[in-house]
Amino acid sequence: MLALQRATHHTLHALSGALAELNLTAAEINALGNLAERGALSVSQLSAETGTKASTLTGVLDRLERRGYLTRELDAADRRSFRLVLTEQGATAGEQVRAAISDLENRALAGLTAAQIAGYHAVVTALEEAS
Repeated sequence: MLALQRATHHTLHALSGALAELNLTAAEINALGNLAERGALSVSQLSAETGTKASTLTGVLDRLERRGYLTRELDAADRRSFRLVLTEQGATAGEQVRAAISDLENRALAGLTAAQIAGYHAVVTALEEAS
């Protein structure tokens, strides 16, 4: 597990460098990347996608909203909750995040065999299910 922790820190450092002009925290990168990939989500859905407590996400979402990256819209299906919707600026930043993640993943996995990549995905799935 320590190797995974180290890899996570190296990954976050690489992404922060690749996205330096956006000046995003790791949590903001995580939220924007997930919203860009999945579209509008509720706070609870984004919490599940990012592995972040909803209470922790509040500050992240407040910062992204202040920077003009997202809006909170009343959910028509459940008027007690909100949908998190990327603005045009947020969608652009989200696509930059997705591209940086994709580039890093492609470089990291380029030298691996299909069996090694399948093993990697199996470990990631097992860790997500265990937590």
